[in-house]
Amino acid sequence: MAYDLKKESDVKEYVEKLGVEYRFGCYSEKKPEVCHLLGDYLEGIKKDFEKASKVYKSTCDDYGYAKSCYKYGNYSFLGKGKSGSKGEPRVAYQYYEKGCNLNDSDACLHSGLLLVSRSMPKEIDRNVPKGLQFLTKSCDMNNATACFYLSGMHISGVQKKPEDASTAAQAKTLKDTDYIVLKDMKKAFQFAYKACELRNMYACANLSQMYKRGDGIEKNEKEAEKYKKLALEMQEEMKKQQETLSFQQGVGMPN
Repeated sequence: MAYDLKKESDVKEYVEKLGVEYRFGCYSEKKPEVCHLLGDYLEGIKKDFEKASKVYKSTCDDYGYAKSCYKYGNYSFLGKGKSGSKGEPRVAYQYYEKGCNLNDSDACLHSGLLLVSRSMPKEIDRNVPKGLQFLTKSCDMNNATACFYLSGMHISGVQKKPEDASTAAQAKTLKDTDYIVLKDMKKAFQFAYKACELRNMYACANLSQMYKRGDGIEKNEKEAEKYKKLALEMQEEMKKQQETLSFQQGVGMPN
């Protein structure tokens, strides 16, 4: 049957039929990719976050479907889909780690960030070396955000005890042994370059400054201007996308 998606009645019928097909593919045919789509359907179309959460969890637990592990990790971290829940960072990490082991780049990114950040919940034990492994795996799978974070870690270095170097003068007294990740501008440049190639606006801006100052690469004003222009173009593109999204939400259009 052909649907006229300009007609509200046809749209409603199409959406309901889609839900039936996803349920059949998941529960009867037991296809994990369709179960994940069912979760997306419950989340995005029905706005039933409790059911979506259960579908993502079971699809991860029963089938080892990486994207569902990542999604349930998000739900657990935010406490989404559970009334009155404040979030469970430790559970979230377990599902992110599982998703990463199943080769989902976003799961690797989030498990890595939970381990390296100093501002994460106390339920998570900071483990920078392990977090670095997760972020590197994510970057190797072409996750632009992971590559950007790795660049930042090598620009400043990661100290064992950041509280011991709260001022610039104190930082100058630090030795290599005081760092978990040493400052390495060549590596920082390499990660920034890859992140920029993967369309990370902030990495392109950093790349421009590196070329301008000669940090990790020879000074090159032409390249500095090239990446500055690229970062500004991305910024403008992002602004237009946000304006379009705001307009669609304002008039009730699907994005």
